[in-house]
Amino acid sequence: MDSEKLSAVFSYESLVHAVAGAMGSVTAMTVFFPLDTARLRLQVDEKRKAKSTPAILAEIIKEEGFLAPYRGWFPVICSLCCSNFVYFYCFHSLKTTWLRGQRSTPGRDLLIGIAAGVVNVLVTTPLWVVNTRLKLQGAKFRNADIRPTYYTGIVDAFSKIVGEEGAGALWNGTFPSLLLVMNPAVQFMIYEGLKRQLSKGVHRELSSLEVFFIGAVAKAIATTVTYPLQTVQSILRFGQHRQPTERSRLLSCLRNVVFLLLNRVRKNGILGLFKGLEAKLLQTVLTAALMFLLYEKIVSSTFRVMGVRRPSPGR
Repeated sequence: MDSEKLSAVFSYESLVHAVAGAMGSVTAMTVFFPLDTARLRLQVDEKRKAKSTPAILAEIIKEEGFLAPYRGWFPVICSLCCSNFVYFYCFHSLKTTWLRGQRSTPGRDLLIGIAAGVVNVLVTTPLWVVNTRLKLQGAKFRNADIRPTYYTGIVDAFSKIVGEEGAGALWNGTFPSLLLVMNPAVQFMIYEGLKRQLSKGVHRELSSLEVFFIGAVAKAIATTVTYPLQTVQSILRFGQHRQPTERSRLLSCLRNVVFLLLNRVRKNGILGLFKGLEAKLLQTVLTAALMFLLYEKIVSSTFRVMGVRRPSPGR
């Protein structure tokens, strides 16, 4: 790697984007965290009836206490902060390195998003496995077969998972997660494309309403397309599904994903694959829209204060 490429990877601009993305996502997730709690319960607990998001949250509060919708907030926020830092840093450093002065296109944005997503999944999956376990412990499940392990915190969860299930369990759900790199990749492709269209002919900073709207549209499309795989990912991370042993690890992962998808369809029909989608869309669309709004404002303000000229959306 030559010095020019190296400086593009370890650049001040990439660091600003990464920090802004992490701060924006953490703030947005904190605001809409209860919606994610409702979504996760519907995905994992097959016997819980799908109702409106407010009804699910009311049930959780009545059965488990007022703070139950925020159970597992800290590990989720830690995981999200690390995950978005890695993703935004990789996305913008790869974009700077690969484009080398060329104009960005939807196809290039998609490929860069996929590459950044793969790196992110391999690095941060253990954090997401732990936060899924912590978020669901103490929950009252309709499915009596679920027997979640209890942990005292993040370190204890890591220790028990490795000790009782092996280090490989920390990467449960990695295969569907790798397939799901299409989610942020599609989201960024649509978001960057809409930014270019709105700024076409006039290099200007988008308004808050425009950023909020295109962030919401991009996330809504990406989430709807990939939701069945997100359900499988949550089930595998929770660790209650018995995984068949195969000589080929890849074949075993593929069989698990196919089995869980078909089993869901067999029990609940095609719509069972989209159980909890309302809560997920409500949470993820609002979170992504607010995250992109905060991200753009933080990046713009930082570059302005530091006297750095921000690249136009076409780059």
